[in-house]
Amino acid sequence: MKLKIVIDGRPYEVEVEEADELVGSESSLSGVSAIQSSVLPTARLVASSDFDEAKVCRSPLAGVVARLLVQPGQRVEFNELLLVLDAMKMEIKINSSLAGTVKSIHIAPGDAVKPNQILVLFQ
Repeated sequence: MKLKIVIDGRPYEVEVEEADELVGSESSLSGVSAIQSSVLPTARLVASSDFDEAKVCRSPLAGVVARLLVQPGQRVEFNELLLVLDAMKMEIKINSSLAGTVKSIHIAPGDAVKPNQILVLFQ
């Protein structure tokens, strides 16, 4: 059976199959079968070994990107404001931990971010 699910706003089509055993006790869930996914979403996770951690800006906490103040190729100074996150009704300013050039940006205004998620990479 194919199902469509949405994870973090991205749709995925997954194929599932019925398991032979019942879930839980027969009296409480009679006739209900476990469904196991045979296909996982193909989102690529970035391993920390892929980057020089000294050149990575990560999110310190979960929040939503309120403002993005830099773009790829832009030169930034140490402690320069890169972006602002909204978290728990507060604005959290994210500053550069080094002077350098922005290589890539992995978020956009309105994106929800998780703790330790990569936000900006430097050259």
